[in-house]
Amino acid sequence: MMKFQFESLTELMAMSGHGPYVWACYGITLVALLYLVISPLRRRKLLFEQLKRQQRIAAHERAGQNTVENQES
Repeated sequence: MMKFQFESLTELMAMSGHGPYVWACYGITLVALLYLVISPLRRRKLLFEQLKRQQRIAAHERAGQNTVENQES
């Protein structure tokens, strides 16, 4: 017959006095994992926004040069 380690939810949370340490470790680990997933996604988004901005600037500069060349002709 299986016997559960903890008889109640309160005992599970307390874990014989080790609960705060154990749950803090779980929390820190969760925060670290979320950071490791979200940070690269955010940097990727910012990189694509920067590249789009640079492309718009370059296209605008090319359009300006074409206008100057047409006026000189």
